[in-house]
Amino acid sequence: MSYAARGLRESATFDRATIHAIQRAAATGVYDIRGWGAKRALPHFDDLLFLGASMSRYPLEGYREACGTDVVLGGRNAAFPLHLDIPVTIAGMSFGALSAHAKEALGRGASAVGTSTTTGDGGMTPEERGQSKHLVYQYLPSRYGMNPDDLRRADAIEVVLGQGAKPGGGGMLLGQKINERVAAMRTLPQGIDQRSASRHPDWTGPDDLTIKIQELREITDWEKPIYVKIGASRTYYDVKLAVHAGADVVVVDGMQGGTAATQDVFIEHVGIPTLAALPQAVQALQELGVHRQGAKGVQLIVSGGIRTGADVAKALALGADAVAIGTAALIALGDNDPRWAAGYEALGSAAGFYDDFQDGRDPAGITTQDPALADRLDPVEGGRRLANYLRVLTMEAQTIARACGKAHVTHLEPEDLVAVTIEAAAMARVPLAGTDWIPGSPR
Repeated sequence: MSYAARGLRESATFDRATIHAIQRAAATGVYDIRGWGAKRALPHFDDLLFLGASMSRYPLEGYREACGTDVVLGGRNAAFPLHLDIPVTIAGMSFGALSAHAKEALGRGASAVGTSTTTGDGGMTPEERGQSKHLVYQYLPSRYGMNPDDLRRADAIEVVLGQGAKPGGGGMLLGQKINERVAAMRTLPQGIDQRSASRHPDWTGPDDLTIKIQELREITDWEKPIYVKIGASRTYYDVKLAVHAGADVVVVDGMQGGTAATQDVFIEHVGIPTLAALPQAVQALQELGVHRQGAKGVQLIVSGGIRTGADVAKALALGADAVAIGTAALIALGDNDPRWAAGYEALGSAAGFYDDFQDGRDPAGITTQDPALADRLDPVEGGRRLANYLRVLTMEAQTIARACGKAHVTHLEPEDLVAVTIEAAAMARVPLAGTDWIPGSPR
C-alpha cells in the first residue's frame, strides 16, 4: 500500500531528504561534503522561451543558409586572442579532482570541435596540454602547481576569484585523492586533506588585482588573454571591478555550477542563479562601453547549469559571448552512466544520483585517483563522446538561431525571448509571455 493510500502526507518543510540530513548530522557531528551543484529548484533557462520567426520575422532556411558559431576571446589587450569554432568551452576542473585520463579526454573532445578546455586547480598535466588545442590555465588562490613556464605554455590565463557553487569559499581535495603524483604537483603531503584558500594571498582588493594582471601580462609577454572568473553574487559590481582591473574576458559562474567537493550548505545557500547573474553582468559591461564591441571589447563567458543547445542559445541571447560547461562534460564522458549501476549501488548511491566525488571511488573512473578505477575511462572514447555532445549543443543553438532569423548564434538578443514565470521575467529582464510586462521595470 502506498503512503498516500495510508493517509500519510510528507512535510514540505521536513521532507525525507531533510530528515535524513538531520539524522546524518546528529549521528556524525560533521557537515556534509559532496560534489555537483545545487539540487534545489531555481529559476533557470527552462523558464524562458524563444519567439521563432513566422510572419513578422523571417527565418533562415534549414541547414542551407549559414549560421556562424565562431567566437574570439581576449582581443582587448592580448597579442594572441583565442579563436574558437564554437561558443561552448570546458570549465576548469583540476587534475586531482579528476583523473589524468579524464583530463586528457576533455582536451581531446574540446580540440576535436575547435574549442578550449581549462586546467583547474593544481597545475597543468602533460596529458591535458598535449591533447588541448586551446588550453586556459587557471590561476587560483591556492597557487597549487603554479609554474611560470606553464603560464607561458597556456593559451590564456584565468584568474579565479570565485566559483558559482561556493563564492567566498575555498576548494577541497580530500586525502584519499592526494596520491604521490597529485601531492608532488601541489607540493602537499600525500594522503592529507587539502583545503584551498578562499582568497588570493597577495591582494586585498581590485587595485591589487590590477597589479597582478599586469604581472601576468609581463610574464607572458602580453601574448595571452587574461580572464577573471567570479562566482555569481554581487555580479554587477564584481564585473565592473574586473574590467577596471584589466580583464580581457569575464567569466560569471552561477550557483547551479558544479564543484568537486564542498559543503552542501554552501552549494545550496550561497550565490545567485545563473539566470539572475547574466543580465547584471551584461548591464555592467554595457555601462562601461565594452559589451559586444568586437576585438576591443570585453567578452562574457557564463557557466552554471548549461545542459542543452537551448541553454546555450538563451545565454547568448541574454548577452553572453560564450558559455562554459563542467558537470555536463563529465556526464558526456560517462559520469553516472547506467553501465556502472552495480558500482554506484555498492557505494550506497545509484546511477544518476552519485555525487560523492570527494571520496575518490567513482565507478566510472572520472573523479578518482585509483588506477584500477581510472583505467575504466578510455580517454580516446571519452573524447569522442564529449566531441559528439559539443557538436549537438552547437547544432541545437544554430537551429534556434536560424528559427529566429539570425545568421550567427551571437546575433540572438533579449528581444527573441519571453519568460513563462514572473521570477524568470524579472531576473532575465524579458517580458512575461503574452505581455509586454517586465516585472520591476518602469512602465
